Amino acid sequence: MTLAAVLCTLCYLVGIWQHSSGGAVITASVSAVASCPPITINKTIHLDFKAHHTAEDLPLPPAAARVDHLPPCNAKLSEYTPCEDLTRSLKFDRKRLVYRERHCPEKEELLKCRIPAPHGYTVPLRWPESRDSVWYANVPHKELTVEKKKQNWVHYDGDRFRFPGGGTMFPRGADAYIDDIGKLINLGDGSVRTAIDTGCGVASWGAYLLSRDILTVSFAPRDTHEAQVQFALERGVPALIGILASKRLPYPSRAFDMAHCSRCLIPWGQYDGLYLIEVDRVLRPGGYWILSGPPINWENHWKGWERTAEDLRAEQTTMENVAKSLCWKKLKQKGDLAIWQKPTNHVHCKMNRKVFKKPSFCQARDPDTAWYTKMEDCVTPLPEVNNIKEIAGGELTKWPKRLNSVPPRISSGSLTGVTAQTFRENTELWNKRVAYYKTMDYQLAEPGRYRNLLDTNAYLGGFAAALVHDPVWVMNIVPVEAEVNTLGAIYERGLIGTYQNWCEAMSTYPRTYDFIHSDSVFTLYKDRCEVEYILLEMDRILRPEGSIIFRDDVDVLVKVKSIMDAMQYDVRIVDHENGPREREKIMLAVKQYWTAPAPAQQDEGQSKTDS
Repeated sequence: MTLAAVLCTLCYLVGIWQHSSGGAVITASVSAVASCPPITINKTIHLDFKAHHTAEDLPLPPAAARVDHLPPCNAKLSEYTPCEDLTRSLKFDRKRLVYRERHCPEKEELLKCRIPAPHGYTVPLRWPESRDSVWYANVPHKELTVEKKKQNWVHYDGDRFRFPGGGTMFPRGADAYIDDIGKLINLGDGSVRTAIDTGCGVASWGAYLLSRDILTVSFAPRDTHEAQVQFALERGVPALIGILASKRLPYPSRAFDMAHCSRCLIPWGQYDGLYLIEVDRVLRPGGYWILSGPPINWENHWKGWERTAEDLRAEQTTMENVAKSLCWKKLKQKGDLAIWQKPTNHVHCKMNRKVFKKPSFCQARDPDTAWYTKMEDCVTPLPEVNNIKEIAGGELTKWPKRLNSVPPRISSGSLTGVTAQTFRENTELWNKRVAYYKTMDYQLAEPGRYRNLLDTNAYLGGFAAALVHDPVWVMNIVPVEAEVNTLGAIYERGLIGTYQNWCEAMSTYPRTYDFIHSDSVFTLYKDRCEVEYILLEMDRILRPEGSIIFRDDVDVLVKVKSIMDAMQYDVRIVDHENGPREREKIMLAVKQYWTAPAPAQQDEGQSKTDS
């Protein structure tokens, strides 16, 4: 006990000594090493929660996966349209003009090079100036100025072509011609919004309808009238290469409010009225068909048309009988114009099949299927109605309210998985997305810089709808591989579009579009065809200094970027509009200005190659 007491006393004395003298040195040194900052009362501390890694920091693909360079094609291919190639077309049947339809190259024939613009190519004039003038260097073809000189289609004037708005059947100009149509049917109340012009020439009819808020798809074949559709597109007017031959037109049923033919030379009465039957398929209930030119008013024109009066009378009789068999009502024939109207439903039409044995109604065929689909000589039945006054398929709201009204195809539930709520949310989503795009692409934000736009995977047309107040038009593509065929709903909104398989080329000339929008296209076509060929097609139809906006999974875009770099685009990947945490990213690619060399340089290069 005595020893324990001595030890405790000793420890106590040592502790006192440490705190009072030498121990202070140790405590001070420890405090110096492990000192804490003083606590400040009422001071705001800003914490940084921002991401410090963005889309621009994404790693490049391995060197082995990169494409070093995709060379330019020969300058002679500056107007190459792969699926309407004249040399290839001669291998096909001339009966019913099958050889002029789409015939795409096989995989081993595909070009792995970039289509050049012609030497001297210039950014097109801005709309509306472009409606009346285009640069000669962009479409260097004078054939039409000679062939159609008396018809006032197009004139050559120094460094440009001028389009006075004339046509074969409207010598006073397209505006006056449209005024004449407007005296026979109402073009100004918003009930007519979409139109189709068969055998369009240089598309002056569609060009002048734009000022009346009527959007026209114009089409003509690639034929002896060189560059018709190319002129139309260069003017800033919607157009496609196409023909009425053996396949359905690439549009859904009940798409257009109005169809038009001005001396388009289509044999409407032949093949049991097959071509009028196809027009009937794409016309909406209550839609109009307008015809001027042979055989209308043949009594006054038969000598100038270099045909006999009997021949023209027989042609008109045959055509009129086909129209009656389709249950169309002839509204008016005045001067060179004749107008028919499709019935709003098929109640009476089904009853009168006892009178008109042909054409019968089609059975068990999707009327909206129109990609490489053979025409049939049967009437496409309209949706059933409950009474004679009801409009088959649902009544359309008049333009412009039509744009944001729920399309009848959606409200009726005929599009699987698409509801009215889906439609409204999609419309709001694309308003937000397009506003974000304009912060990335200053050219898209600048009114008038772009005119011709392409949406390669349009779904419900939300991208186009968000741009409706800009001076642009959008060709909405619904890929044939899409899960739901929504193109009919796009037309019901008052927008235009077509079907397309992106493993093939589009039926249009090079340098058609100023801007391309690609939403999840490469995810959709994964394992279907090579990314490189889809990008080369986009490059073919995009104008120099035009832009592409891609949105897709980040891994997909990294691969796409490596190819776009090889195509010498200015490319940058940015974050999704909702921030960096989204796997989906956005990529802006701008095509550089480049053209084929001058003709003298081309000849020199060819000589070196030959030697």
